[in-house]
Amino acid sequence: MRVAVIGGGPGGLYAAALLKRLDPAREVTVYERNAPEATYGFGVVLSDETLGGIEHADPVVYAALRREFVRWDDIDIVHRGSVQRSGGHGFAALGRRRLLAVLQQRCRDLGVDLRFHTEGPPAAALARTHDLVVGADGVHSATREAHADVFRPRIAEHRCRYVWLSAPFAFDAFRFEIVETEAGVMQLHGYPYAADSSTVIVEMREEVWRRAGFDGCDEEESAQRCAKYFADALGGRPLTGNRSQWTAFRTVVNERWWYEPPTGGGAVVLLGDAAHTAHFSVGSGTKLAVEDALALAACLDEQPGVPAALAAYETERKPVVASTQRAAHASREWFEDLARHLGRPPRQFAFDLLTRSRRITHDNLRLRDPGFVAAVEREAGVPEGTPPMFTPYTLGGLTLRNRVVCSPMDMYVAEDGLPGDFHLVHLGARALGGAGLVMTEMVCVSPRGRITPGCTGLWTDEQEAGWRRVVDFVRAHAPGAALGVQLGHSGRKGSTKLMWEGIDEPLPDGNWPVVAPSALPYRAGLNQTPRELDRAGMDEIREEFAAAARRAARAGFDLLELHCAHGYLLSGFLSPLTNRRTDAYGGDLDARLRYPLEVFDAVRAAWPAERPVTVRISATDWADGGTTAADAVAIARAFAARGAAAIDVSTGQVVAEEQPAYGRSYQTPYADRIRAELGVPVIAVGAISSWDDVNSLILAGRADLCALARPHLYDPHWTLHAAAEQGYTGPGAPWPAPYRAGSRRPPTGRADGPKPRLTLDGG
Repeated sequence: MRVAVIGGGPGGLYAAALLKRLDPAREVTVYERNAPEATYGFGVVLSDETLGGIEHADPVVYAALRREFVRWDDIDIVHRGSVQRSGGHGFAALGRRRLLAVLQQRCRDLGVDLRFHTEGPPAAALARTHDLVVGADGVHSATREAHADVFRPRIAEHRCRYVWLSAPFAFDAFRFEIVETEAGVMQLHGYPYAADSSTVIVEMREEVWRRAGFDGCDEEESAQRCAKYFADALGGRPLTGNRSQWTAFRTVVNERWWYEPPTGGGAVVLLGDAAHTAHFSVGSGTKLAVEDALALAACLDEQPGVPAALAAYETERKPVVASTQRAAHASREWFEDLARHLGRPPRQFAFDLLTRSRRITHDNLRLRDPGFVAAVEREAGVPEGTPPMFTPYTLGGLTLRNRVVCSPMDMYVAEDGLPGDFHLVHLGARALGGAGLVMTEMVCVSPRGRITPGCTGLWTDEQEAGWRRVVDFVRAHAPGAALGVQLGHSGRKGSTKLMWEGIDEPLPDGNWPVVAPSALPYRAGLNQTPRELDRAGMDEIREEFAAAARRAARAGFDLLELHCAHGYLLSGFLSPLTNRRTDAYGGDLDARLRYPLEVFDAVRAAWPAERPVTVRISATDWADGGTTAADAVAIARAFAARGAAAIDVSTGQVVAEEQPAYGRSYQTPYADRIRAELGVPVIAVGAISSWDDVNSLILAGRADLCALARPHLYDPHWTLHAAAEQGYTGPGAPWPAPYRAGSRRPPTGRADGPKPRLTLDGG
């Protein structure tokens, strides 16, 4: 088997070494256009997980690296004169040149043909004479670009500029330092990689970089000026460069990672930065490349042929990389928006920074450094022994016993809008299950405002009585649980099938006419075209909302939420993609807000003054030309000014062509931004799935309340179980008397961890 590797970075070299070691008969050649010692940057950080993989796959390489490592456990966050230290993290780093030298020597010892100062031939040409071509040629990969029609890359350039530098001493911790200058906020990421050297990355927003004059500096002047800005961190010592150019980070995603040329010959596969990148703030570039090499070698060893091996490699690595990229995306955005976080108290700021990627959490940090987390909790006023999620919170005249909200979830089981036994059991079970606030599904204000024939309503006395029955049950059997009602109108998304019969699909018969801000169907050719609302229609619907609010108040609900999200009627007015009106209710955002605010005012006037009203919004449409995060802040500001007690921050579902960036807690940054910029209470939603997520979001100051939907479908007693799993028995999660015998977590069986990915004999 003949293998050509294009690129002599860590990933390419390690792949070459493993492939040769697994089968000494393979002919493996590495092409690298630079000299052996030529590289950019300084230090490389590797995780214990990656090192474990190296140790099992090639003990010789591991032993050589281990002799070079600098290890440390602490992270320092320096913010407005305060230094917060968190321990127990466990890092290992070494110089990039030393890493390359170790891998180069291993390749030579194994008989890999290393060709430095040699531009790699095009992958297509190599494929004609080799069985496998590995494109490990970095973020600017010529291999990827030459075959972009196959790999289908997506490349995004981001908002900060950064530069890699070196300091002539070793930091005693991983250091994050923030300085606020006349030009704007700048940050330093620093860590040791040798006994006398540290990597220093200086990063700032593009506009700050320009205002500070860095766009006119050469390498030496940039290093000198960075050293002045961060003189305290450096102790007055200088910074030096190594091909250190200011650049903007580029995220690389490829739809495919390998292919076989249609004209025959060997297969071509991407590895490392050629296949994917993840922002340096999660320390993942070299880690991912090395792990790619491990997986590629293992798959070639396990599978019956090259195509099967490459398919297995892509299948194995893609989800892992996607997860890392989601974490890196969250981390990168946090630093891009750093100025928004600076007003937080010192310890909360440090906790927020450490948990920014969502991979490090409250529980994880508590295990690593319980003293640090306890200090953060004391600063935030969390009682000792109380998880942050079980601290009370007050909205208007309503005090919730904890921060958990059972999110509105449409059930589609009502008849003529009437809530029945199912709703009593469904909502009653969630109230018994410990959530501080239990929300109804979207309750429709009129028959024509329903999404489906199975939606509940509040337009008749009988419906009001049905809801009062639910409220009375909760009052009697789950005292302390608050019950909220969400009012909405389906707009153009109405008159559709039940969700499990075909979500957003029109009814086969019995359709009712739908209305919207503009005559635009949800899906052209499938959903009906709505009638554009005139003044009379708008007035009628506004009064229907007010009447429903009065009924909800008489039914005894504690809180009312106005649904202005997910493409329903009021959301349709807010989004420029669904509101094309040319009158006073269309055009700029102020005009698009006019009708939703009129409805809010009518509801607020009809609802008891001491009971809070919240508003759910879609903070982004996930579509070009739609609502932006900045728009969401303006929308939240407008509702808060009219008396909204909190903003429930959801996203999307406005247009059918949306492209959401799904992931764990993926909507929470929008809530964080609104809270930080406006200081208004927010409810965070969106793939918040664990009590650890809730604790992390609350303690970091990103949200005041957390709404969970699917977890409450999986487990109606999710909140009580979260308390049991954390050993909490306080007032934030009282067990109903009939359930107290089950308040301790049942024992579980033993689960052995996975075996090493690739294990070879030493030698």
